[in-house]
Amino acid sequence: MRLTSFDKQGRPALGFRVGDEIVDLEAADASLPNDLLGFLRAGPAAFDRAATVAAKAGPDLRTAFAKLKFRPLIENPGKIVCLGLNYADHAAEGGHAKPTYPSIFMRGPTSLVAHNEPIIRPRCSEQLDYEAELVAVVGKTGKHVAEKDALDYIAGYSIFNEGSIREYQRKTSQWTAGKNFDKTGGFGPEFVTADELPPGATGLRIQSRLNGKVMQDANTSMMLFDVKETVALLTEFMTLEPGDVLVMGTPAGVGHARKPPVWMKAGDVCEVEIEKIGILRNPIADEPT
Repeated sequence: MRLTSFDKQGRPALGFRVGDEIVDLEAADASLPNDLLGFLRAGPAAFDRAATVAAKAGPDLRTAFAKLKFRPLIENPGKIVCLGLNYADHAAEGGHAKPTYPSIFMRGPTSLVAHNEPIIRPRCSEQLDYEAELVAVVGKTGKHVAEKDALDYIAGYSIFNEGSIREYQRKTSQWTAGKNFDKTGGFGPEFVTADELPPGATGLRIQSRLNGKVMQDANTSMMLFDVKETVALLTEFMTLEPGDVLVMGTPAGVGHARKPPVWMKAGDVCEVEIEKIGILRNPIADEPT
C-alpha cells in the first residue's frame, strides 16, 4: 500500500496510490482520517478500509499523481528522531571514528518541506548540504522493545533529504541548530507500508542526485544501526508512538566532504531515490530578504 499527503484547497488530504493515480480517501469515505497521522493512530482497520474504498473508487475520485500539490508526509509528528554517522563511510569522510552507539538528535516540524517544494537556503549561510536518508515511520506505541520484535512497531517507510547547514551544525557540539532551519528537510512523497518492502527496508539502493549528477550511491544494508536495532535502542529511554519519524542517517558523498565543498544553491534541484520506495525531488531557493 502506498499513501501520499497532498493539498486540497489549502488543507491536508490523503491519497491512496493506484498506478499513476491517487484516490482521494476523504472524498471516497468521509469517515476515514484525512491525514497519515490519523491513519496510524486509528490502526490496521483504517488501512484495510482505505484499500477497500480505493479499489471501488471511480474516475471522479482519482487524480494523476504528477498533478498533485504535495504536503510533508506527516506535518506534525510527535517526534522526528534522526541518526548521525550511521554509515561507516560517511563517518570516515567527516573524520569520525566508526561509532559504537548511534549519534541521536531531533528535528522540529517547521524544518519539513514537501516533495516538489523548495528547500530553502537561509540568508545567514551558504553551507546548505544534502543528505539522502531512509525514513521509518512508527505504527504503534512501544517502550523497552526487544530487537527481535522491533519491526512489528514500524508501519512503513519513506524518504528524507536532510538539508543541513554545516556552518551552524559545527557551532556547538550539539547539531540542533544546523539541522533545524525552516524548510530544509524534504520528506515524502509516499508512505510505503512495510509489507511491500524487505524486512527493515534493508538491501535497497539509496542515491542522491544534484542537478542530475549522482552524489551519493549506497545501500541501506550498509547502515551501522539498522531499523530494528534503532527501535530497540531508542525505546530503552523513550516511548515511541504512532506517527513518530525515524530518519536513519546518510551514506558517504555529502557536499561538505568534497574538495572543494559542494553546497546547494538557488536554482539547483536535488533528488533522493530509494529503490522500491520512490523519488523525493526538491528545488532549492534562497530565503526571501
